Amino acid sequence: MNFFRRLFKIGEAEANAAIDKMEDPIKMTEQGIRDMKIDLEKSLEALAQVKALAIRAKNDTEEFASKAEDYQQKAMLILKKAQSGDIEVSEADRLAKEALIKKEEALQQQTRSNGETQKFDTSVSQLEKNVQEIKQNISKWENELKTLKARIKVSDATKNVNKQMAEIDSSSTVSMLERMKDKVNQEEALAEAYGDIANASKSIDEELDKAVDITETTAEDDLAKLKEQLGIKKK
Repeated sequence: MNFFRRLFKIGEAEANAAIDKMEDPIKMTEQGIRDMKIDLEKSLEALAQVKALAIRAKNDTEEFASKAEDYQQKAMLILKKAQSGDIEVSEADRLAKEALIKKEEALQQQTRSNGETQKFDTSVSQLEKNVQEIKQNISKWENELKTLKARIKVSDATKNVNKQMAEIDSSSTVSMLERMKDKVNQEEALAEAYGDIANASKSIDEELDKAVDITETTAEDDLAKLKEQLGIKKK
């Protein structure tokens, strides 16, 4: 009997100490839901910002492609003017060369912007996935909170009944052990609930490789190829 009484007293002391240190599970869950809603607002804001960057990068890609084509056309017009005698050949070569240099720069910028567009598009997809996951977690936590409130009511009622029954014969070892078992089961149930809540949230973080720069072509080679296309012979 002395052994069981000592065992019960030790278990009762540890269980009471754990309960005293624990915060109200209802308040903790409600705060967790509020925190999740704050995270949702931040994620939606981040999603809008990244989408704006993706749109801008796409527009830049199209703009640089247009510039490259424009410089190509200018170089051709200049060389045609030199061929018709409207402009000196040396001056035409210089201007056409400069136009082709500008064209190459625009193509490089187009490649860079295209890589950024792909990166932003991937980030948008990931953020949209995170937003959806947060929404699902909020719904899950709210349902979990309802269940937890109901379980606590049942647990409190059971605890009160067990307490009254235990106080009927405080010297009974069996009654004290049943009381200890009830408290331990309650703590295990709450620990499992917290575990489910903690495992519900996860983060995902991904990055893309940077786009490889295209090989630069020299302006002299571009000029020679363009003259060959236009049928201008070297002098």
